[in-house]
Parts: sequence; C-alpha cells; structure tokens
Amino acid sequence: MPVKQPSLQRRDYVAMGSFRYALRKFLRFSNDLLATKASLTPEQYEALLALKSFASGAGMLVGQLSDRLQVRHHTTVALTNKLVARGLITKKRSATDRRQVYVQLTAAGQALLEAVAAVHRKAIRIHSTELIAVLRQLQK
Repeated sequence: MPVKQPSLQRRDYVAMGSFRYALRKFLRFSNDLLATKASLTPEQYEALLALKSFASGAGMLVGQLSDRLQVRHHTTVALTNKLVARGLITKKRSATDRRQVYVQLTAAGQALLEAVAAVHRKAIRIHSTELIAVLRQLQK
C-alpha cells in the first residue's frame, strides 16, 4: 500500500512560489546581461563556466561537457562549434582515441568569462539573502 504524502500547507506553496520568483529574477538579469554585454546565450555561458571550473589540464571531453550542461551530445557539438567560431574555445581530438574531442577555453574565452562572471558574482551576493531565506522555509 503506497504511503500517503503529507499535504502541503499554504506556507509551502508561498515558499515554492517565492523560490521560483527569485530564480526567475536572477535568470532574467543574467540572460539580459549575457545578451547585451557578451553576446552569449545562457548555455554558452554555462559551457564556459563548466570548462573553467571542471576541465583538467587537457580540457574537458565533449561528453563530459554534455553531462555538465544536461543536454544531448549533438547539442553540445553545435554549441561548442559556435564558441570555436568566436575564438572562445578550442577543440582537439585525442591522440589515443580519435572519437574523443577535448574542449578548452582560449585566452579570449577566459577574459570574457572573467568579466561576465564577476558581474554575476556581485548579483548573486546581492540576491543570496532572499534565496537562502526561501530555501530555509522549504527545509522546514
């Protein structure tokens, strides 16, 4: 017999709605910033962030980047091709397994990421109090 889930209270709905609202405000700010100041899509920015944060010395495999971005392999290939065309990343096949392609940030990609990430970090610091308060409500 399935276990009955406890019913949600009004405060639960308010907290969930507030959480989504806070996220949407931040994402709207982020999307506007990326489009106007960097000509990047959110997915491109996330790819640059993933490469900066999780790539090894050789870079990151396209499949690993797909996992980080939670998109299909072919979507990552198209995304990385656009970033290569802009000179923000490089792609290089593995010497031992030609099926594997490593992706790395270029100096231009690094510089653009630093500029955009600094603005994001400032915005996160400003809005973190609101997000943390809502998350605490959801933990109760």
